[in-house]
Amino acid sequence: MSESAVSDAGEMTVAAAFAGMRRVVPVVFRAGCPQCRGRFELSAGALRLAVGATSRTTFYSFTCPDCGVLVRKPAGERIVELLTDGGVKTLRLHPTV
Repeated sequence: MSESAVSDAGEMTVAAAFAGMRRVVPVVFRAGCPQCRGRFELSAGALRLAVGATSRTTFYSFTCPDCGVLVRKPAGERIVELLTDGGVKTLRLHPTV
């Protein structure tokens, strides 16, 4: 007996849902440290993105793997888009009233 992609109840099987999927390659981001001038690649898990109400309060940060300093850099709209699409955890900062 063969298993069809869709059962009589209209539900899709797991095999059919994942058919044709390929292995996902992890996203890496190139970064640099202003302190030690190191250049390296970081995974999405090594970065944090904070999105504030203005461009002055929107930034990303990471710890330099070479010297250990905490690096904080401004993030414009395009950087925010790339980081969020790449799976970087995002913190939304609420403006103070």
